[in-house]
Amino acid sequence: MKSFGHWLASPWRRSAVAAMAGALPVFAFPAPSLWWFAYVALVPLIVLIRSAPTGKRAAYDGWCGGFGYLLAVHHWLLPSLHVFIFLIAVLLGALWAPWGWLVRRFLGGSPGPGQGLAALVVLPSGWLAVELVRSWQGLGGPWGMLGSSQWQVGPALRLASVGGVWLLSFLVVAVNVSVAVLVSVREARMPAVAGLVATAAATSAAWVWSPRPDVNGRVRIAVVQPGIVDGSASGDKRFAREEQLTRRLAGRDLDLIVWGESSVGFDLGDRPDLARRIAALSRATGADILVNVDARRSDKPGIYKSSVLVGPDGPTGDRYDKMRLVPFGEYIPLRSVLGWATSVGKAAGEDRRRGTEQVVMNVGHGLRVGPMVCFESAFPDMSRHLAQDGAEVLIAQSATSTFQHSWAPEQHASIAALRAAETGRPMVHATLTGVSAVYGPGGQRIGSWLGTDASSAEVFDIPLAHGVTPYVRYGDWPVDVALLVLAVWCASEGARAVRLRRPGPEPHVPPARTVRESPARPGR
Repeated sequence: MKSFGHWLASPWRRSAVAAMAGALPVFAFPAPSLWWFAYVALVPLIVLIRSAPTGKRAAYDGWCGGFGYLLAVHHWLLPSLHVFIFLIAVLLGALWAPWGWLVRRFLGGSPGPGQGLAALVVLPSGWLAVELVRSWQGLGGPWGMLGSSQWQVGPALRLASVGGVWLLSFLVVAVNVSVAVLVSVREARMPAVAGLVATAAATSAAWVWSPRPDVNGRVRIAVVQPGIVDGSASGDKRFAREEQLTRRLAGRDLDLIVWGESSVGFDLGDRPDLARRIAALSRATGADILVNVDARRSDKPGIYKSSVLVGPDGPTGDRYDKMRLVPFGEYIPLRSVLGWATSVGKAAGEDRRRGTEQVVMNVGHGLRVGPMVCFESAFPDMSRHLAQDGAEVLIAQSATSTFQHSWAPEQHASIAALRAAETGRPMVHATLTGVSAVYGPGGQRIGSWLGTDASSAEVFDIPLAHGVTPYVRYGDWPVDVALLVLAVWCASEGARAVRLRRPGPEPHVPPARTVRESPARPGR
């Protein structure tokens, strides 16, 4: 161990180890999907940081760990962003620097039981603060939140209905901190065990108490996934393939048919022939069709990505324009400065325009659906607002063809399970090229995934649920609690620092007595 510690004395070697340790949680996400690994994946990084010789070095370790984490969960962006993915990971990785400092502050040296117990609350709160900041759309959005690794764990999905993915992230980090204390901090092992027991008790109570979705009724929704369509005139070829697959759905007693993102490459106002062909499909199948148009608008300037509902008589007028765009993929931040990104990667040649509000659509069979586009499904607040506005089914239209042979399609499909569990509403994740997936109101998978090798139209019998989950009612309360914990700790540290700096009262020193003088009557 001493030789390894000496080897880590090199700042570069230590930084490399921190980056590798920070990348470990990626194996808890799809495609490996080792969900159980999330509960110990942070332990090596925490143990490394607590051994930092100074607070500054601990902050650097946290920064490097954040860099490794972000690079790992976004590694599939490398072919599109090239060097930019490293730049983004370096910049956003800095968010973990304060967290690294906190780890050493609470666990460095020989922390006492009280300090170890406080670490079980403050360190997960600090992690949530980092996830909150990086979840801002302008910084790339909440892709790869640690709690989303639990998408296939039934009890975790129940907890998501109480506090969303935020609560899961908090609990996962708390368990990692407890395990790290157990293996490396002898003085605080009892608080670590108590913390694990308390976490288990609290999660069990929440699991028992949290209300189940009130299921009443079912709908039949079809997903049309055309698969990879390459070559010249790919837009027309894709439309023809989608048309062919949709015709096979006639007579299936459907309530809605969903096509993937960018399933129509032309504005329906400019191509009324396409609108008529989709309307004919609606009449043949007896169901409205939700398509996604990626084109320059005919009624306003700019390119939009829009979910458009088409009925037997043509477009119904229900339209949702994508609000949260993918940085670099659909727009370039500070294009005047970073516009050169188009020459080294697959960055957007022209910025897409943003929509202004979310929309709940009334489908012809009386069904109310809430559409989202692409990585908007990663934002918990969007699905929550749609549920509050009365959506009975959440729908995400996506296209991951650029990342076909990576972990991205599986990871994107898994996110929908969390959104369904959080809101108590079933969710349909429909893509052009896979993975397409459907989840029930408790986050449970319905049917099989349509993989990246599939070109088909599949029908899903989906249970509907009513009622309001605690997460929909109370929102991101775990984040509020985490920020309150950090604020209270900062205030207590500030008060402690003031007390240490304040000079104490001058000690009382009695006047010196001499042979000829007395203190009461000087000179005598």
